[in-house]
Amino acid sequence: MNNTWIIVAVILIPLIFVIMLYNRLIALRQTRKNAFSDIDVQLKQRFDLVPQLVETVKGYAGHEKTVFENVTEARARVGRVGSGGPGAERLQAEGMLGSALMGLFAVAENYPALKADQNFQQLMAELSDIENKIAAARRFFNSATNEYNTAVQQFPANMIAGMFGFREEAFFEVGAEEAALIQKAPTVKFN
Repeated sequence: MNNTWIIVAVILIPLIFVIMLYNRLIALRQTRKNAFSDIDVQLKQRFDLVPQLVETVKGYAGHEKTVFENVTEARARVGRVGSGGPGAERLQAEGMLGSALMGLFAVAENYPALKADQNFQQLMAELSDIENKIAAARRFFNSATNEYNTAVQQFPANMIAGMFGFREEAFFEVGAEEAALIQKAPTVKFN
């Protein structure tokens, strides 16, 4: 009788441990997906706002063809990638759109009449709000990705992760141009 309990314990304890690790990996993966869905809502709002912003800027700076082409191409790439999950290609496309928008903002700086336009100011305020929400959601997403990747790499979970196809996932990083603009100190002018 005692041997039966020992055999059952020897089988059940590792099985329960494997189940717990597997469920933890599933929960972390779901947290990461949920975090990206928060970003996705903001990215769709930004995606929808871009054509209005481009048209407003075109009215003042129609000869800045390269900038408009960059924004249009970046937006088209996001559209081609679609609203799937947080795959590396999607994250890269969204980063390119963010960088292209930064180029558009740089062009707008050269046109005081554009900066004074009420429609442009409203669009910029909306975009600024969306970008702030994306930044906050990106931090949460990257935190969830870090926690997931750490769990996938740690022993003994890495053995379970390998057996069940859990792989490290990409972070949602800011593009080099965006990072440079974010870190650049604002210019203050008194008229």
